[in-house]
Amino acid sequence: MKKKLRIKKNDEFQLVFQKGESFGNRQFVVYVLDKPSQDFFRIGLSVSKKVGNAVVRNQIKRYIRQSFLELKDDIKEGKDYVIIARKPAATMDLFEVKSSLIHVLKRAKSLNFKKSKSSSYKSSR
Repeated sequence: MKKKLRIKKNDEFQLVFQKGESFGNRQFVVYVLDKPSQDFFRIGLSVSKKVGNAVVRNQIKRYIRQSFLELKDDIKEGKDYVIIARKPAATMDLFEVKSSLIHVLKRAKSLNFKKSKSSSYKSSR
């Protein structure tokens, strides 16, 4: 992902945690903070050591980044997203990660498409 699309600084993470809204399911928690002056979205990733070793944690982060890359045209801009992976995410493959993130982002009302597009995604697997 491009540098401008990432949240890296602790202060920026803390701002999203404190002022943003959280949405979750069994695999992920997503914090969303509105940034109307920003014409793109940014993501920050957090995967605890409790989830797995470094290989597993990095794999989860790659899957999340890839999912956001594939969904970038459908994700609402002008927001910061912080994604926290929970333990069950360690056993998921890319397709499961993507569908789980779609579920959480729908709950957060951060996607621009309707059910038909995500259900066509599932049928194409």
